[in-house]
Amino acid sequence: MRKIISSTMVSLNGVMEDPQNWSFQYMNDELMKYVADQLFASDALISGRLTYDSFSEAWSSRAGADAFADRINALPKYVASRTLTEPLTWNSTLLKGDIAEAVKKIKAEPGQDILQYGCGELTHTLIQHGLVDEIRLIVFPIAVGGAGHVFEKLAANVPMKLLSSQALSNGVVLQHYQPQQA
Repeated sequence: MRKIISSTMVSLNGVMEDPQNWSFQYMNDELMKYVADQLFASDALISGRLTYDSFSEAWSSRAGADAFADRINALPKYVASRTLTEPLTWNSTLLKGDIAEAVKKIKAEPGQDILQYGCGELTHTLIQHGLVDEIRLIVFPIAVGGAGHVFEKLAANVPMKLLSSQALSNGVVLQHYQPQQA
């Protein structure tokens, strides 16, 4: 069975909103390799509407820029939304009906990991249904003011098992967790 990997860039104080405003100063070859390896180990993306909207706009305009942009643009995408209607652009399919059931079917298909960027309502729903196999936090050594904290709207406590933790040379810490069913 395929795994769903939820990957989120987060500040030291848990902010995940607008990482383009605070993460770029930490981008180096070591971090870019990690991010690229993660993307290339996946053969599909899954997202909610907000991530789909921002990513489709940003990445489709970078087509042909580099291997990363080409890979993210080429991957099939599954989008959970109550407001979007078909047809979707950017090689995307709208998930219909019961999201948990739709995702279970996708996970049962042969293939590589399914990657989800960000940690919003979709992530919380998938965690509640035991569908997220791994949560990867890319923790940046910066405190950021504002809202948009990781897991801020999670409905219940979810114990996590630490799978690995690695500090990079730029101070970024890669933390991998496995959600545990309470």
